[in-house]
Amino acid sequence: MTEDEQNGTLAFLQNFYTGVTLYMPREADEQPVPAAGAASAAVAPVAAPAALPAAAVPPPVATTPARPTVPPAPVPTPLPNKLPSLANAQLPPLPTPVVPPSSTNPTSTLPPAGPPAGAPPVAPYLLTTFATLGDNPQGVVVLVRLPPEQFRKLPRNVFLNKLLQAIGLVMADVVLVNVEGSYPVALQNLRKEIAATHILAFGKNLLDVAVRTTQIYEPVQFPSVNLAYLAGAEVEMIEYDVSLKKRLWGGLQRMFLQA
Repeated sequence: MTEDEQNGTLAFLQNFYTGVTLYMPREADEQPVPAAGAASAAVAPVAAPAALPAAAVPPPVATTPARPTVPPAPVPTPLPNKLPSLANAQLPPLPTPVVPPSSTNPTSTLPPAGPPAGAPPVAPYLLTTFATLGDNPQGVVVLVRLPPEQFRKLPRNVFLNKLLQAIGLVMADVVLVNVEGSYPVALQNLRKEIAATHILAFGKNLLDVAVRTTQIYEPVQFPSVNLAYLAGAEVEMIEYDVSLKKRLWGGLQRMFLQA
């Protein structure tokens, strides 16, 4: 590269980067360099740099990214109240219950009507039920409180059969009555089925009229109801106790043999 080409390249680079000419090419006639005081006057005016083509200008660089535009949230629109007010609502009428006609069938399973309002309560002993075994032509009742299985075996009890024979009776002459429940049986209910005149009770609290008016192995007469009553211990206790047998035999003599 010649000296003139080098000088031209340097001048172009100076004008492109700084816009100030730092190097002046030597005149062709080799004029002397002016003094330092007159250097500024001798400097030729700097030509404006040539405009770069549009394609060479780089596009501007955005320093802050643009935020995406967020549409405002839609405002909810209240739904119209289409439900009717409860105060003004018309409720459907209740269905009328169908009452069946009264049945005249005596075997109806409907429970019996309770006592009327204001009626006094019914005594528990008036509701006590009982079971029976045998006939009663002589009017003698043997009253017990046993489980159903033991009560069905009672007519074959050896001790009880010998006891009846001692007072001139047999098992066919009496009626065995088993009280069902812890309360005594009512005499008025018992006499609806049995014409009892003499009652032998083997156990406690078996007859309502004799609960507080009798003593064990002591016969008692109830003239107002035409009844003689004798209470003793349970059959299975007397059967294996000689002293209880003697006490029972004394009561039976006063009740039957000395009448």
